Amino acid sequence: MQIKVVKSKIHRVSITQAELNYIGSITIDEDLMDAANIIEGEFVQIVNSNNGERLETYVIKGERSSGTICLNGPAARKAEVGDIVIIIGYGYMDFEEAKTFKPTMIFPETSSNLLT
Repeated sequence: MQIKVVKSKIHRVSITQAELNYIGSITIDEDLMDAANIIEGEFVQIVNSNNGERLETYVIKGERSSGTICLNGPAARKAEVGDIVIIIGYGYMDFEEAKTFKPTMIFPETSSNLLT
């Protein structure tokens, strides 16, 4: 049996931009993507800590070391610049494998070597 589990998590980052007139997605600084083991085009869930909104979209690679976290298209209506969000990537794996799997989780607000 395959189950869906948390694969990656960027915990508590600030929205830096919201671009309504765009086709959709979330743009994430490439350094954060690398640290969290998230790739361009990956399907992710965005959880907004400020207003409780949850949405799903795909990732676009942002400029490295820019700190960019930008909701694009209709998703831009789900958050304001400055809102704190959690970005979660999921994967499917065998049930037994999932019991011991450890996701990649980063905490940029509390880390001196990652963007805040």
